[in-house]
Amino acid sequence: MLQRGEGYEEVYSGFRWELPERFNIGVAACDRHADGRLALVYEAPDGMIERFTFDDLKRLSNRCANALAAMGVGLGDRVGVLLPQRPETAIAHIAICKLGAIALPLFTQFGPGALEHRLSDSGARALITDGENLPKVPDGLPELATILVVDGDSGGNPLFWQNLERASDEFSPVETGIDDPALVIYTSGTTGKPKGALHAARVLIGHLPGVQLPHDFFPMPGDFYWTPADWAWIGGLLDVLLPSLYFGVPVLAHRARKFDPEEAFALMARHGVRNAFLPPTALKMMRQVPSPRRFGHRLRSMASGGEALGEDILAWCREAFGIDVNEFYGQTEANLLVGNCASLFPIRPGSMGRAIPGHRVEVVSPEGQPLPAGERAIIAVCRPDPVLFLGYWNNPEATRAKFTGDWCLTGDVAIRDDDGYIWYKGREDDLISSGGYRIGPTDIEDCLMKHPAVLMAAVIGSPDPVRGEIVKAFVVPKPEVATSQALADAIRAFVSKRLAHYQTPREVVFVPSLPLTATGKVMRRELRALGHGDLSPHTGESRCATTK
Repeated sequence: MLQRGEGYEEVYSGFRWELPERFNIGVAACDRHADGRLALVYEAPDGMIERFTFDDLKRLSNRCANALAAMGVGLGDRVGVLLPQRPETAIAHIAICKLGAIALPLFTQFGPGALEHRLSDSGARALITDGENLPKVPDGLPELATILVVDGDSGGNPLFWQNLERASDEFSPVETGIDDPALVIYTSGTTGKPKGALHAARVLIGHLPGVQLPHDFFPMPGDFYWTPADWAWIGGLLDVLLPSLYFGVPVLAHRARKFDPEEAFALMARHGVRNAFLPPTALKMMRQVPSPRRFGHRLRSMASGGEALGEDILAWCREAFGIDVNEFYGQTEANLLVGNCASLFPIRPGSMGRAIPGHRVEVVSPEGQPLPAGERAIIAVCRPDPVLFLGYWNNPEATRAKFTGDWCLTGDVAIRDDDGYIWYKGREDDLISSGGYRIGPTDIEDCLMKHPAVLMAAVIGSPDPVRGEIVKAFVVPKPEVATSQALADAIRAFVSKRLAHYQTPREVVFVPSLPLTATGKVMRRELRALGHGDLSPHTGESRCATTK
């Protein structure tokens, strides 16, 4: 447990990990709280509400573990979970952990190709899904022996609930070691083919201070957590669902086929949500909802991460929610490494915050040497660290490339200031080299977001015969805005007055949407591929002055 202190330095220096030799996530996040308290509230798409206590989750996960064991699933076997936010998803994850198997979270918006890669690469033995997603599951996977279907057309596969009804309530969880594999979660693929990051049981403990600090020393009495982030991603599963259950805090589950910003406000108010993880994309969409306080939401804490928010969004969040949003930073291989806590130390807009207690985070050279304040280089975390992954599944070469000595290199470029605040500058491979300058996209995107006509923006480097690359901005205008050459010129002028001349986009392209990963991160490689297609840029140069 993170203990509140007089200041950040006291909290950071006073923290010590307490790692037991044996640790089972299913027991820690469920069974030890089976005393009648509320664990999960589910609002179905039709508005029906279901409530589950920890006793319910214990009983149902025991039955699920027994059902899977009867189908031949055992220690170390990979079990895919292809379900949205719903009770069966939580039950399945708890059961897989109790069984000593390895959970494989799968996002329901994946197509057949993405599913085939993950199921085949991981060698999944079993899969839990529903009738809606079953048709996307590829045939011919030799190691996939069992598919359990929650509802809908089962395609002749065994039914989840029917098998649970036949199974026993009693199950003795496997006494897994703290370093035993528990989870393989694939990266979102922003920089290449998704890789399976294998995590040990200790990963849940490793996440706890990174949940507690941005949520103002979570948990507090009355806390109740929700996120629109899917539980198939590390941000939904290990930032929200499992840590909340570990602390005995109930979680709200709600399946939304498409994020509705107005409904997000209404949902939080309707259920009295006290804690929320809202990704930057969600917050940018919610900013368009008029008079957000009219919904009567009662948040105590809010966190965000995945992309930098910028000063404009931070100020809007303070006005709309009446609280500060605490940004945090991490990645699939090592999550919740850096964060803010406005009640403990001041937020510096544009910074991701400071190292979360328990983690040694530095900006290091390619050789793994920590650099002084002000130097731009790679964010790295030092092992041993319980939140660090064990390695990439079936990919020792990529695992070795991720480390320099004991430093795990994130691939993200940043600057650390004299007070330890870390300022994200972009992915190493997203840096733009233009006329001798190395330019990060983040500062430019933050500036673009302050323009009153801009809803979302992303920046890439576009090849140029003279400068090597030029700065190219893709802008999603607000719904009521009509695009034109004049608007493109105004946006360029807006940036040039606020940033250096070399950071000003030489091209501005208006697009209806940005290509995003399932976790809401901009896929700049797709923007680079689209940049030479049928998009017509609005620029300050006559050769590209057509209007779309």
